[in-house]
Amino acid sequence: MSSTLDLASREQSARGAGSNTETIASVQFLLGTHMPSWLSRDHLDGPQSHPVPLFISDRRLRGYRSLPRAVTSWALDSGGFTELSTHGSWDHGPTPAQYVARIRRYRDEIGSLLWAAPQDWMCERRITAKTGLTIAEHHRRTVDNLLQLRSLADDLTIIPVVQGETPGDYLRCADLYARAGIDLTNEPLVGVGSVCRRQNTSEAGHILTALHGLGITRLHGFGFKILGLRRYSHLLNSADSMAWSIAARRESALPGCTGHINCANCPRYAYRWRQHATASRPHDRQPALFDWPIGAAR
Repeated sequence: MSSTLDLASREQSARGAGSNTETIASVQFLLGTHMPSWLSRDHLDGPQSHPVPLFISDRRLRGYRSLPRAVTSWALDSGGFTELSTHGSWDHGPTPAQYVARIRRYRDEIGSLLWAAPQDWMCERRITAKTGLTIAEHHRRTVDNLLQLRSLADDLTIIPVVQGETPGDYLRCADLYARAGIDLTNEPLVGVGSVCRRQNTSEAGHILTALHGLGITRLHGFGFKILGLRRYSHLLNSADSMAWSIAARRESALPGCTGHINCANCPRYAYRWRQHATASRPHDRQPALFDWPIGAAR
């Protein structure tokens, strides 16, 4: 990939992004959870269910003395959004060396680890307001962190992540990787951050299309909801979501669920939500995030 990008033409090509009229069945959809014990569960929703790939934060795993042994594949989130929104920096989080040591432990003791996210710097306005830094500085720190992590652990799969606000920001972030010697077109997977709250607009599509225009096509969408998946799954290889937990807080517990007033931490609800999200069906009418027939799935 050229280290000098024609940003004007790339941004112009990004305007052509449209909604996806296909289904999301081909996208690897990682179910986000803050319950690490699910890694070792053969069934989340009774014997008729099967293990699904999970997405779990280092913040949930780091305190465990004894880790679960995975029966399913999973990926590791660094917990960067919480870290930066709370502290405005990574100064309170693990050092790169500590983070690498933890990833190795998870790989060896839990097993079935697909990849880990770096300690990247999101570019949502609330985050840059908290850090007091520019998007360009967030880019620099994101790229520098990946370089440092990989220098410490060439035996681990730690994916690059591109960040930004506008499509041009993401192209500049990709350019910075290229100038650092990392060709994103050759990476097995590239994470796309800072799009979680923009899936009800065309912005997410413009960003993903801009990256495709560079030849960066093997993309993981962080925090994609049903809306974003149904619109943009044709531009993604994989995605993760914990939107089910937010939805569950607005509903009573499922029949048969005891011991909780809602299913915000419930594997049955999470499994059924994922089954609905990945269902192969046309979407000429786009459902809202919480508009799905959970009652029918009971």
